[in-house]
Amino acid sequence: MVQTVDFFTPVVDDPFDFGRISALNSLNDIWAMGGRPVTAMAITCFPRQGIDLAILGEIMRGGLSILSENGVALVGGHSVQNEQIMFGYSVTGLIDPQQLATNSGARPGDVLILTKPLGTGLISTGVKFGKATAEMEEQARETMLSPNRRGAELIRQFGIRAATDITGFGLLGHAWEVARASEVTFEIAAPAVPLLDGALEMARQRMLTQGDRTNRLYIGDDVTIAPAVAATDEGALLSALFDPQTAGGLLICVAADEAPRLLAELQVDYPHAAIIGQVRERGERSMVVNNG
Repeated sequence: MVQTVDFFTPVVDDPFDFGRISALNSLNDIWAMGGRPVTAMAITCFPRQGIDLAILGEIMRGGLSILSENGVALVGGHSVQNEQIMFGYSVTGLIDPQQLATNSGARPGDVLILTKPLGTGLISTGVKFGKATAEMEEQARETMLSPNRRGAELIRQFGIRAATDITGFGLLGHAWEVARASEVTFEIAAPAVPLLDGALEMARQRMLTQGDRTNRLYIGDDVTIAPAVAATDEGALLSALFDPQTAGGLLICVAADEAPRLLAELQVDYPHAAIIGQVRERGERSMVVNNG
């Protein structure tokens, strides 16, 4: 049995979609381990006055639709009065211990595959400030609403031993956690990382979340970043790599000889999936981000 919990403030204007994204974000924690979510308990924060309760109903309806689509039973929850709307779930899942993917199972020689493009944090911030286009917003929404369920099935099918979902710590933060726990060095090719259309433009316009700064502090000096990466688009590319994601994709470590076949399978459901790097023997730092 595996258990997780996650809830957060709205990232889109539509309450139904916010509920759906919140549910997927919570289920992703189970799927990232190769697990199967079974039950969920809702966590709701909502103000006493000033906002129509019908909005809360739409948020919960959206979340329930995702739970139902994925065979997850809503068994209860808890709500509190709060000035800031927040919503999410505590999820319980099941997994065969012999098929568990953890953040400490990466091995030298593995290849790194990312299933979804980055940039949801940058674009969501751009939407709030009226800088993002409708096309950017729609692409980010579709990315967040793409479930990691098929990724979990492939984790089990391919016997993957190391994986994580990409959420609040951004790609580099979550990759660093896996590299550090596995006592290896991740070498990431920045130009190979898939990005949402408009993500770099939002970074150039400094549509950054607080997570851009805190994620850099989180990793500290345990990463070597090539000067060319730091300089690309006046630092916009590096900001995209640190950008906090909501309902982001999976970062999967797979043996090099299995990588082409896994990538082909993933691209059926995740067309932007790409090989973004490799795992090396532990070097001076846990991570290296280069320009090729």
